[in-house]
Amino acid sequence: MYRRGRSAAGRQLVVYAFPREDVADTDPARLGLSVSRKVGDAVTRNRVKRVLREEFARRAAAVLAQLDVVVIARPGCAQYLDEQGSAALGARLGELLARATGSEAPDSRQPDAA
Repeated sequence: MYRRGRSAAGRQLVVYAFPREDVADTDPARLGLSVSRKVGDAVTRNRVKRVLREEFARRAAAVLAQLDVVVIARPGCAQYLDEQGSAALGARLGELLARATGSEAPDSRQPDAA
């Protein structure tokens, strides 16, 4: 199944995006999470999952509909979340989502030309 989709990996996360068939155009992207015991104890794993769900929901409109997205948290994810915060983890998730889906990610280093 993983051969059908596209992936993007970083130090803290791995993101897989799979196209779904036989769905309506209005169906939102679905999220699957994998957070192993290597990430931390149960409290830590649940916190990582909660933050990833919240950040995915914020970016769900930018993610193409009709996709299944699987996010795998790597062992350093909890420490990154503690040090940098949920916004930084969300930014990392957004970058990887853009790479995995083939969409353009806004470059956070460049100011808007508005």
